[in-house]
Parts: sequence; structure tokens; C-alpha cells
Amino acid sequence: MLNKIRDFLDFVGLQYRNPDKAGAEREKMLELRHKGQEARKAFTELAKAFQESHPEWQLQQTSQWMNQAQRLRPHFWVYLQRDGQVTEPMMALRLYGSPSDFGVSLEVSFIERKKDEQTLGKQAEVLEIPAVEGIYYLAYSDGQSQRWEANEENRKILVEKVSSQEIRKVLVKVDVSFVEIQSLEMILEKLEEAYERLLPYYQATRE
Repeated sequence: MLNKIRDFLDFVGLQYRNPDKAGAEREKMLELRHKGQEARKAFTELAKAFQESHPEWQLQQTSQWMNQAQRLRPHFWVYLQRDGQVTEPMMALRLYGSPSDFGVSLEVSFIERKKDEQTLGKQAEVLEIPAVEGIYYLAYSDGQSQRWEANEENRKILVEKVSSQEIRKVLVKVDVSFVEIQSLEMILEKLEEAYERLLPYYQATRE
């Protein structure tokens, strides 16, 4: 499973073309398509294995292995919905990194293209919960993201920056590295720890 994901990370950003129109590169495109499909399937299997421990959460569709411009995007993600509308904050699993250092993060976030007038306000509620060890903040402004260590000082700064609209949204995340973990059982165990840390932040968006 992990090997299929790792192999595909090498091709991030590469341009994919229809094999039937790729001429001399037909075989290469067929291989890329196969690797993309296999990697997406492996990531989806991981997400399903995590969701089986939490049947109250519904898995959304895994992101595609290429974007609309047909560039490969191996950093798959999938949202999990428990209650409320798809416009509201959920949890998500998101692949990150490169072949030498990669893993999956669990986060409290929302689907950008589904948001409504209330979404950003509900997401901001994650900053009302005191920071705990093992999480971090990912703050977005002007399309750029910046990682913030989760501590009380940073939490207060981010509250002010969101309030003044200097920062648009803040996600709460936990990374689970695959570099030292080779077994699915260990990954799921680490994801379970991440889930326990993040659940209060998700619940804050429901109130």
C-alpha cells in the first residue's frame, strides 16, 4: 500500500496526456495512469480502514490523481462527514510530502468550493479551544498557507488576525509520518491518537 503511494509522489506536477494522443510517450502515459489509479486506490483503502473504527463518519470521495489541467497531484485527500451540511467544517485525511518523507495528516477543515456565509465563522471556532501537544495550526491568507506551532501565545495571535481578517482561515492538524512506520496497524494507531486530539476542535465548530 505505502509503496504504491510513495512511487506516485515522484510524479507530482507532471503533465499527463491521453495515451492515444501521446505518440511516442504512449507507454509512459499508460504507466502514469496505472500508477495514479493504484496510488489513489491505496490511499482510499487507508481512509476506509480508518473510517471503519468510526462508522458514524461518512467518507466523501477521494480526490482525483490529476487536476483539470491534467497535471498529476499525488497528494490525495478525502473528507469525512459526521453531521451537519457539506458546507460546514468536517475532518479530512490529506497526504503530504515527498518519497523520502511523506505521511498523512488528519485535520479539521472544510471543502472550499462548498462553503457558505457561515463556514468561515464556524471554522474559526477551532481557535476557542486551548492548544494541546501534538497538533499545529495552518493559517491561510492571500492564498498562502503558514504553519504555526500550537501554543497559547500563537492561539491568541491567530484569534486576533482572524478577527481583523488579516488571516482568512485556520486549520487544526496532526501529521502522521510514514517514514518510520511500515505497518497499517501502526498508522491506524497513530491516526487514532490524532483523532482523539482533534475531536474537541471539530466539536467546537458544531456549537
